[in-house]
Amino acid sequence: MKLAKKTLDERLDRLYDVIIVGGGAGGLSAGIYTQRYLLSSLIIEKGRGRSFWMQDLRNYLGLPPTTPGRELLKQGQEHYLSLGGDYLRAYVEAVKDEGDYFSVRVKVGMKDSIYPVFRSKYLIAASGIIDNLPQLENMQNVYDYAGYNLHVCMICDGYEMADRRCGLFVNSEANINTAFVLNWFTPYLFVFTMGLFPVSDAMRQKLADHGYRLIETPIKQFLGENHEMTGVELVDGTVIPLETGLVAMGAHYHKDYLAGLNLQQAGENLVTDEMCRTSHPRIFALGDLKQGLNQVSIAVADGTLAATAIWREIRRASPARRWEADPAMAAP
Repeated sequence: MKLAKKTLDERLDRLYDVIIVGGGAGGLSAGIYTQRYLLSSLIIEKGRGRSFWMQDLRNYLGLPPTTPGRELLKQGQEHYLSLGGDYLRAYVEAVKDEGDYFSVRVKVGMKDSIYPVFRSKYLIAASGIIDNLPQLENMQNVYDYAGYNLHVCMICDGYEMADRRCGLFVNSEANINTAFVLNWFTPYLFVFTMGLFPVSDAMRQKLADHGYRLIETPIKQFLGENHEMTGVELVDGTVIPLETGLVAMGAHYHKDYLAGLNLQQAGENLVTDEMCRTSHPRIFALGDLKQGLNQVSIAVADGTLAATAIWREIRRASPARRWEADPAMAAP
């Protein structure tokens, strides 16, 4: 059921089989499979994650290409709740390993907040990432186009940029190298550094050799209408027409609550095995938090794997169920 401040007390004494941090595609998939395996689970979702901002799921098998990410999440949440799972909108502040179980401290409510602690045998980290975007004085101007034709994932949306005048927005020289992969889809590239960092002579020459434009002047605003970005205006008044764009500025990983658990990492990603298990035997990580492709389809599969691995362990450690005398089960 959906939990709220008024209904939390009846769950605080419960030891869940699984607590899932994050109600995106991966977390919902894990929750649905957990419930289908007749286990108990609680999904804790902070709201407005990466998949929520996806305007069109153009690469998800079986869905119309204009399906917004929030519709996928809505259907997934309804499915999960129909199976008897618990769902709470809250922010996970900390997770502590108590030996036989985890204690999960959460913040509920922006005003008059309360800080309940829930317990579970297993933990699934599915809290994802959020992409760094160009920081303009008017951020609404960025949000008007991000997720439409101002993309954040080349793997997802490279096809949408094919042979179009494309702006590549970066915040480090290392990220400029995205241009030399993006050119598979389009060679008509304008690289915007927004004056955030110096560009080496070697990189300048490499861009020139490919014919790509390097724009170092900061951006004043994106131009366009009806969520269709048509170019940028620089702070000096210069207007550069564009047909599409890709933001390659890294991302923030929502995993601060795991600090102190000493999980093995590779850069910002959590290291997992083939069943999404981290270096802690009872903690699993899904989707964007783990190594691999940042795709909705991958996250959904990860949720299935993690829930299945947990069910197998619980099942194998539990006694076999035996037929007991029950008049309702008697033969006719």
